[in-house]
Amino acid sequence: MPGACIKIVEAQKAKICNKNNNTKVKLLKMNAAISYNKICKTKQLTPKYIHIKNNGNNMHSKNTKIAATIYRLNQEIKSLYCKKQKLNEQLYKIHLEFAN
Repeated sequence: MPGACIKIVEAQKAKICNKNNNTKVKLLKMNAAISYNKICKTKQLTPKYIHIKNNGNNMHSKNTKIAATIYRLNQEIKSLYCKKQKLNEQLYKIHLEFAN
């Protein structure tokens, strides 16, 4: 077949290649989650995964719920940035393995 190109690689190289691709996919998903949370924060929307219950419908209860939602969203963004940093370090180590 003139258009088909088959590449034969060693098992170790294929393992590193798959690891690289999987890490890149995880990193892209993490970036999407971070941007989604930032958009929710700027537009003052509450994502579905943030459930905060409090008693009462007066103004103090509503302010408390809004403050708790914002705090929870900020904590989520911080944790996602930590995970992103770890994935970047893993990706860097994989690139070093490729270089060898």
